[in-house]
Amino acid sequence: MNGTMITKTTSVNRRRLRNLLNKSDNRICADCGAPDPKWASSNIGVFICLKCCGVHRSLGTHISKVLSVTLDEWSNEQIDAMSEVGGNSAANAIYEAHIPEGFSKPGPDAGIEERKRFIRSKYELQEFMKSSLRISTGKSSPSFKLIFSSKFMDSFRIKPTDDEDGMVEFIGLLKVTVVKGTNLAIRDMMTSDPYVVLTLGQQTIQTAVIPSNLNPVWDEDLMLSVPNNYGPLKLEVYDHDMFSADDIMGEAQIDIQPLISAAMAYGDPEMFGNMQIGKWLKSDDNALIEDSIINIIDGKVKQDVQLKLQNVECGELHLEVEWLPLDQ
Repeated sequence: MNGTMITKTTSVNRRRLRNLLNKSDNRICADCGAPDPKWASSNIGVFICLKCCGVHRSLGTHISKVLSVTLDEWSNEQIDAMSEVGGNSAANAIYEAHIPEGFSKPGPDAGIEERKRFIRSKYELQEFMKSSLRISTGKSSPSFKLIFSSKFMDSFRIKPTDDEDGMVEFIGLLKVTVVKGTNLAIRDMMTSDPYVVLTLGQQTIQTAVIPSNLNPVWDEDLMLSVPNNYGPLKLEVYDHDMFSADDIMGEAQIDIQPLISAAMAYGDPEMFGNMQIGKWLKSDDNALIEDSIINIIDGKVKQDVQLKLQNVECGELHLEVEWLPLDQ
C-alpha cells in the first residue's frame, strides 16, 4: 500500500512539474536564456540550465536549493513553492528589477566567470532588487514565501520600477500573440520543429515547440515589459533539436514606436469606438509584407503584423500586438 501511494504521489508531482516547465517563460533559463532548462532552484522558484545550475550549487543550499526536474524526487511542498512564485518571468521581475545600465545579463554561451558574477549579484547579494525587498540570507534559507506571496506578485507585475539613476523604468506591457507561421524553412530531413523567441531589451521569452510542421499555428500569448528607453522587438524562429544546437529559421524586427506613440496620443482607448489610429508602413528597411495597421478594437489598442522572415530562404509569421498601459 505504501509503495502504491508513493508511486501515485510521484506521478502527480511529475505531471505538475511538467505543467510548470511547459509555461512559456519557464522554457528558457531564468539566468542566461538557454532553451529547455532541466534544473530548478526549488526555494527561489526558477528553472535553470545545467551551466547555471553549477553556479547555484556553489552558492550553498542556504541561498539556492537545486533539484533536477527529471532525476530528483520532488515533494508537494517544493512544487507548491514553485507554483507560488509564478514562473521565471515573475521571479525575474523581482530579482532583476534594477539591473544597472552597462551590467549585461549573461547569454547561453557565457563563460563560467560571467555567470558566477551575475548569479551571485542577483541572488546572494540581491543587488538588482528594490532595497525594500532585500532579505538577509544568513545561515538558513531566506523566506522567499514572504516575497512571493500571490497577492504581492499580482500587484508587482504591473508596477514600474522606481526612477533611480541607472535603473530601468517600465512604461507599459506588450501582449504579443504569435498566431501562426507559413511556409517555414526545412531544417530536418523534410520538416522542422519550430518555435519563436521574442526579445525586448534584456527580456527573452519563447513559444511552445510545434513538432514536424512548416505551417504551425501557435495562437500563443506572450507578455513583455516595455522599458522607458525601448528599442525594437526582436523575433527569431528556431528548429528544436534534441541532440544538437537548435537551428535558426529566420528573424525579423518589429518597430513598436508607432504602436506606443499612437496609444499614448489617444489616451484611454475605452473612450473611443473602433477606429484606425496609426500605421507602420512597409518599406525596404523592414520585414513587413504589408502596411501594419494600428486600431482601437473594443477599447484596446491592437496592431496586426505580417512579417517575411529575414536571412532565410522562406517563411512568414503572423502576429498580433496589444499595448497595455501600466494603469490597466
